[in-house]
Amino acid sequence: MSVEVGSIVEGKVTSVMPFGAFVSLPDNKSGLVHISEITKEYINDINDYVKQGDVVKVKVVGIDKSGKISLSIKKAHAEERNTRAAAPSGPVRPADIDWSTRSDEDLSFEDKLSRFKKDADEKMLALKRSNESKRSGGYHRGGSTY
Repeated sequence: MSVEVGSIVEGKVTSVMPFGAFVSLPDNKSGLVHISEITKEYINDINDYVKQGDVVKVKVVGIDKSGKISLSIKKAHAEERNTRAAAPSGPVRPADIDWSTRSDEDLSFEDKLSRFKKDADEKMLALKRSNESKRSGGYHRGGSTY
């Protein structure tokens, strides 16, 4: 497959820099995935998302006059999801759900458990506050006091 603007190709990450990742493409070409084109989320450390040797699908978003190729991983994944969503399908089964949109997929089990416990504690606290405000006893309907 030739490398042209708009095409989605598979490539191998050859090096990772603080500003992005260089990807080896077909036809002995290479391009750069800028850090802002890796994911929708804020990236603190690019090494959490891509590593040298990873095989990634990228969309060619631009080729300048000097031949430098600009690539995007997030646009390749978005387009992939759009084509899957457009395909007619029957009932949704768990195997058909795209779990890659989860923001916690690269967290360790302990981090996921910690996040779950924190969320559960916050929800329980909100529920307690809600119930306490309903039982406060500060309001009553009677007109006279004893």
